[in-house]
Amino acid sequence: MALVEPLNNTAYREPTSKTSSLLDSHFPVSDQHHGGEEEKTLESNSTPQRISPRLESIRAPGDVKKPTLSRNQSNTTNSLRPVRSQRSYAGQDGYTCFSDEDGAEGSDGINEPSDPEKAFEVKWDGEKDPMNPRNKGKLQKWLIVLIIAASSLCVTCVSSGYTSIYEQVIPLWSSSREVATLGLSLYVVGLGLGPMFLAPLSEASQTFDDQNHRFYGRRPIYIASLIFFVIWLIPCAVANGMATMLVSRFLDGVAGSAFLSVAGGTVGDMFSKSELSMPMMVYTASPFIGPELGPIIGGFINQYTNWRWTFYTLLIWAGVQLGLIVFFVPETYHPVLLRAKAQKMRADTGNDKWMAPIEHMDRTIAQTILWSCIRPFQLLFLEPMCLCLCILSALLLGILYLFFGAYPLVFGVNHGFTLSQTGLAFIGILIGMIAGISTDPLWRQYREYLVRQREQQGGEPGGSEPEYRLPPTILGAILIPVSLFGFGWTTYSFLPCMVVLELTVSCRIIFVYSGVFTFLVDCYPLYAASALAANSFARSSFAAAFPLFGVQMYSNLGYQWATSLLAFLALAMTPFPYLFYRFGKRLRGKSKFAQA
Repeated sequence: MALVEPLNNTAYREPTSKTSSLLDSHFPVSDQHHGGEEEKTLESNSTPQRISPRLESIRAPGDVKKPTLSRNQSNTTNSLRPVRSQRSYAGQDGYTCFSDEDGAEGSDGINEPSDPEKAFEVKWDGEKDPMNPRNKGKLQKWLIVLIIAASSLCVTCVSSGYTSIYEQVIPLWSSSREVATLGLSLYVVGLGLGPMFLAPLSEASQTFDDQNHRFYGRRPIYIASLIFFVIWLIPCAVANGMATMLVSRFLDGVAGSAFLSVAGGTVGDMFSKSELSMPMMVYTASPFIGPELGPIIGGFINQYTNWRWTFYTLLIWAGVQLGLIVFFVPETYHPVLLRAKAQKMRADTGNDKWMAPIEHMDRTIAQTILWSCIRPFQLLFLEPMCLCLCILSALLLGILYLFFGAYPLVFGVNHGFTLSQTGLAFIGILIGMIAGISTDPLWRQYREYLVRQREQQGGEPGGSEPEYRLPPTILGAILIPVSLFGFGWTTYSFLPCMVVLELTVSCRIIFVYSGVFTFLVDCYPLYAASALAANSFARSSFAAAFPLFGVQMYSNLGYQWATSLLAFLALAMTPFPYLFYRFGKRLRGKSKFAQA
């Protein structure tokens, strides 16, 4: 959730119709560049010669075997497509990986281009290659997933845990509720802006000269981000004024955002598509559960001790996560590891021709970041489907963050809850999130049913459409206004609080998100990273803005009508998922970005 500047230099590759994604449908990334230029097909009268010797049988530089044509090649004229050497290894969401065809699944060959002066392309050595992240033990891979998920949980928990300190810091610093709420909003803004810069850095290269490139990978970004995350938690804990708190919160959000943009790529690096569903579900659950966990932890801390212990506790947690990442999370980004393998081969053989694919790239960090900031806004302003679905998901996250201010009013004022009890009220949202995530296998089965039905009608395999991702969004968009109306009109003090808790909207929010994310990726395969970045920007904007007026809205309109206003906004967005389900294919046909 990044765009890549197209290059002038090209490398010839045989055309292929096989398209493969290493990631589950939640996070697929196109194998094409995101620069926006279409690749042209050239006709060539010369046939490229291609050999695939196994890496372990590399000969000395002087013992060169004459290349031979593979059995799939002939001397007839081939149509060659120049593929830019800068392919989309870098998705701004951090989910990009090699396709199966590019060796991530264990291709054992090294391709020699038709130009003998071009370097040989280094790939993985099948299932026994010790450097391939997919060949790690299952226990080690799951340990890495759990560490990354816990780090993401920590980052999102810090966002909402801050709301529990209001009762102490507002009178202490003679501040207003609105100014104090800025600490929450600025942190969320940081979470939204950070991926624009950190995710491209994880997969970017900086050219220093013709032979030196710097590749950052995922592990350095994790370590650097978490170090700064810990550093900026310290002034939050020892702050003596609101200005220090607000600046530190923003910078802390920027630092922690790496785990919301890059970490999904680590999961995709280690698991094949057939194995990816469960580990990706574990990771994707963490950023949704974290915001509900914050008030639960913070409520008990702030009721029984000083507010500073809220940040001391989070500081300890973040420090533990930093240690776990340093010692147990290795680099998993395939291009960086292949570069290390190429370096080893060059050192062992003395032949400088062996090169990793990413070493042919000539992309600067400035170009990568620039394009990662431009394309998402193009999709928002020029694509009505992307715009409407982003507004829908942004509205729901804004409502969720608004509840961090509304819950203390509804349960604290109406039902006399203490601070810790108000925090426990968020368990209802937490359970709803977990319940919504657990329904993911059912939605997958329903999508498979739609695909089979279309294949039977059309008589050809491969009948999937992006619109088949939208049924959970349709259901969620219908149920959310119902839940909000029910929540609003059961906030009277004479009604049991359990009635209110049963009407929380979190389960329905997950339904909407699961459909929107996967639809955007399927609908805009060439610009999947940008579509997710656009969605992330919209969600962060709404989540930052809504808490700033939530308390005033509930105080002036009353709990019932304030919640009803939110319900009417959600109701206005209800038709769009169904309309896109019915007419999405027609709209895609008229789009310059979507897959027709």
